[in-house]
Amino acid sequence: MSEEIEEFIEEEVEEVEVVEDDPTALTDEELDNIADTAIAALKDVLKYFNVGEVTIDEYEGDEGELILDITGDDLAVLIGRHGKTLDALQFIISAITVRKIGFRFPVIIDVEGYKNRQRQKLESLARSSANKAASQGRSVKLRPMTPYERRIIHVALRDDARVDTASEGEGTARHVVVVPVK
Repeated sequence: MSEEIEEFIEEEVEEVEVVEDDPTALTDEELDNIADTAIAALKDVLKYFNVGEVTIDEYEGDEGELILDITGDDLAVLIGRHGKTLDALQFIISAITVRKIGFRFPVIIDVEGYKNRQRQKLESLARSSANKAASQGRSVKLRPMTPYERRIIHVALRDDARVDTASEGEGTARHVVVVPVK
């Protein structure tokens, strides 16, 4: 990472204080302020990636989160290998937004729908794993995943009465196990 980016992050993320608030109790004006703050932070960080002209679309996700989807030419650098750069970008923008608004609000950064496509793949994996666990009567252990990916699996299967899910393992080896209900 360049020295400029490191300095920017240190300035913006220094000493984040979090005050929990109920996102459902926010007014439209407060939600607009959160979106404006997150978009401004994202634009500031994107300057260091030299990605040229981009468009940032904002919309509300299924769980009330703010989703910022970046579109433009040649944005692969923002995604990185297996989405690692995108995860880091989301972490930075979330931290800056928390610091500036004073409380935690879920902000998801996406690039040309990459995370949405990954989510669909994970939901499909969850359903097929649930089918396998239920039909074979045995637990199905999934590959190690990030906390975000594990959450998608848990949410996708929370209403499936045939199975339960649990996260097992430590650190980068943490994974989801889909367990048939007996």
